[in-house]
Amino acid sequence: MKNTEQHFYDEAKNWDFSDIKRTDESLTDWDMAAIINKLAKKSFRILDLGTGGGEKVLNCFPNVKEILGTDFSEAMIETARQNLKKSGRENISFRTMDNLNMDTQDEYFDMVVARHTCIDPVQIYRTLKPGGFLIVRGVDMMDCFEIKRLFGRGQAFRDKIPISHIDYEAILDAGFKDVELVPIHTREYYHAPEDLFALLNRVPILEDFSETDPEEDFLHHEIEPDLFEKYVAEHTTPKGILLIRRYYGITARKP
Repeated sequence: MKNTEQHFYDEAKNWDFSDIKRTDESLTDWDMAAIINKLAKKSFRILDLGTGGGEKVLNCFPNVKEILGTDFSEAMIETARQNLKKSGRENISFRTMDNLNMDTQDEYFDMVVARHTCIDPVQIYRTLKPGGFLIVRGVDMMDCFEIKRLFGRGQAFRDKIPISHIDYEAILDAGFKDVELVPIHTREYYHAPEDLFALLNRVPILEDFSETDPEEDFLHHEIEPDLFEKYVAEHTTPKGILLIRRYYGITARKP
């Protein structure tokens, strides 16, 4: 992660979108929280990569022996620790860590979860116990393509290879078995323009950087009001302002 991208997440500080009013329609039967809760046992140690403000860990993860949430943004981790104090949950800790330079113990975790973050499957393989699970949910190349096309930029907008395919092949190459890749399509309907505008200011949908080329600069842009208004006018439906999301899910197991 480049310093400019880290600065974006430090400024965001929080990954809680509960104040943004929208209605979702999932077109794919793939639920990360349901998978985690189905596979996890009470004795499990779980590592959550890209934990953000810890909201998903605190609200969706099961009660297990240990959960460690990590993020490369110190501001996010401070938010996660404050959220942990409010939650009353136990056996959970948060700390900063670079996913590409993991310092976790060998064969320590029973499950590694990665949500919307970069991963190194070789390092994940190392820190998992034999029989341990890897669960990934990521943002794919064509996510929000309609609004990116209008603005002429965005996360992975110029990439040639979907990050889902890159992750899938890298996970296989690392030695994982039972690797399954599932495209996830969701329609999001934002109740008002200010809800969509809030989302675009908190996540890097319209930030110009590559998911597949770590050497490409991260370029921050302000959201142009005229283009935003044009998108809203063209995509307002009876259900709200439509934004089509394209994610991917991967499940794998260390033999």
